[in-house]
Amino acid sequence: MICDSKTDAIRARQSAVRVDLRAVCASSLECAPHPSAPFVNVNCPAVLRLDTTLPAEGEPLSWFGTLGIRSFCGRQREEKDVIPGAFTYHRPSSVAEAVAILVSHGDEARPLSGGHSLIPMMKLRMAAPEHLVDLGGIADLKGITDDGSTITIRAMTTQHELIASDLLAQKLPIIRETALLIADPQIRYVGTLGGNVANGDPGNDMPALMQCLDAAYVLTGPDGERDVPARDFYEAAYFTALAPEEILTAVKIPVPPAGHGYAYEKLKRKVGDYATAAAAVVLTLDGGTVTFCSIALTNVSDTPLYAKEAGEILTGSTLDTATVARAVAAAEAITEPASDGRGPAEYRTKMAGVMLQKALSRAATRAAS
Repeated sequence: MICDSKTDAIRARQSAVRVDLRAVCASSLECAPHPSAPFVNVNCPAVLRLDTTLPAEGEPLSWFGTLGIRSFCGRQREEKDVIPGAFTYHRPSSVAEAVAILVSHGDEARPLSGGHSLIPMMKLRMAAPEHLVDLGGIADLKGITDDGSTITIRAMTTQHELIASDLLAQKLPIIRETALLIADPQIRYVGTLGGNVANGDPGNDMPALMQCLDAAYVLTGPDGERDVPARDFYEAAYFTALAPEEILTAVKIPVPPAGHGYAYEKLKRKVGDYATAAAAVVLTLDGGTVTFCSIALTNVSDTPLYAKEAGEILTGSTLDTATVARAVAAAEAITEPASDGRGPAEYRTKMAGVMLQKALSRAATRAAS
């Protein structure tokens, strides 16, 4: 593979397609520049063999295909499939056309939104769709609208657009707060709300937030549209109520009362990382007493967790220390985190409780009594 002493990222650009690949230089090979790779500043004896031209509709897309490693020191060339295999690329211009493609190919097809969850899974061969349906050309899947009581966000609206929305900043500011904690600006320019909530990744931030906000997902398939509450959508890691021939086309969110308090607290190892644990809180106060409280947790189970009991414990309270402790204990009791690089399960459970305490404190400060 290709790298130099200063960077391990290769960026190849040709036509409309951009490919970012991470590579590690084989230290056992003698380095020498090679002129046949004009798009890469190469100082090692290997060349990336990529066809990055966007194919015609329906033709196989090969630019994710093979890394060709070729020695210029007399060593034998090696090839290794380290990224997704061949697939057919589709770019429909309407939801109806996209659904028709999914119906035609069944389980062999997958919709593509921002791609930040699906493409890594394809690189690891955890997902191997034979047909990829790019939703980026469907204008009807973009935009944010308000009918007074409900805000509707179309599925291909990016995280950056959520952050920049004056409407959301006024009526649902917790969405902006959460989006700012997702990955980094480059990811947020491309990553979409629909993609974040649809694929069932328990580490994604928006699913728990949508449960906290009591959002509903609009699923569109061959039989029309149906609404599924976010609290009922997630079944297990990467398993959801979305049928193979359906597309998540929009998210409907009831507008909380004016003056509500909110907070999304996220513990992570570094900027841009998945949460070790995170908590979303929306509440209202009347004279210092909680009149409504909704809580959800991120990445401490194989699905996002709506902490119904914890919210009920706090409703009617003044957020006194004893009641908050009871609510935190109730929230911790429903967690089932994995022990992984973010810490042992017991630690992550306790951090979920800490994040909840911090979120409650900030939400209460922001709420207008």
